[in-house]
Amino acid sequence: MSGGWAPGAAAAAPAEPAAPAEPLTGILLVGGASSRFGSPKALAQLGRDGEGPGETLAERGRRTLAAACDEVLVVGKAADGLPLPFALVEDAAPLRAPIVGVIAGLRAARHDLCVVLPVDCPLVDAALLLRLAAACAGSAGARPPSGPLPGAYRRSAVLPALERALAAGELSLWRALEGLPVAVVAVDEEQLADADVPADLEWLRAARPRGTAEPPRTAEPPRR
Repeated sequence: MSGGWAPGAAAAAPAEPAAPAEPLTGILLVGGASSRFGSPKALAQLGRDGEGPGETLAERGRRTLAAACDEVLVVGKAADGLPLPFALVEDAAPLRAPIVGVIAGLRAARHDLCVVLPVDCPLVDAALLLRLAAACAGSAGARPPSGPLPGAYRRSAVLPALERALAAGELSLWRALEGLPVAVVAVDEEQLADADVPADLEWLRAARPRGTAEPPRTAEPPRR
């Protein structure tokens, strides 16, 4: 993409998302409280694209990131004791807020350009993550209109701002990013559906990632 991005500018979706011309780190956030869900969301079972053996939300998220990224980090709290089949990057904070996980992931990332995915958004696919990453050309980051996650962010531009915000007691990732040139990328909002309560999994299991056949639906998508 050519030219710089102004804050709030919307990007048109390319027909075929191209990988950014630089290495990409993927950060999966699994350290949420899951208070409304009632059990750790990361361990909730979800079918493998509607077929075959089931996989957890954490496994789905990591698989999606691995399809788009050169490095994948899973960030959370070791004290939660989640039996995950991959290594965990400790966020080393008593707080539970997305900004804590994003900071820990950016600190641990090998690459400057990073995409961040919450564990409870299983319909996000690699193509969407690559679109967000590509939109970072000339920007500190890129996000959907609905909020900062999932999003793509440059460690060099974003990490100092987040660290300053957290040190000042700011826990809102959205407010912490204010003032930075973050592109807004038009997306299919249905892809951002998340699992707030166990009942949301019924619709998410029936839905398929973008680009696959759409199954019949008997329920409305979860509300964000």
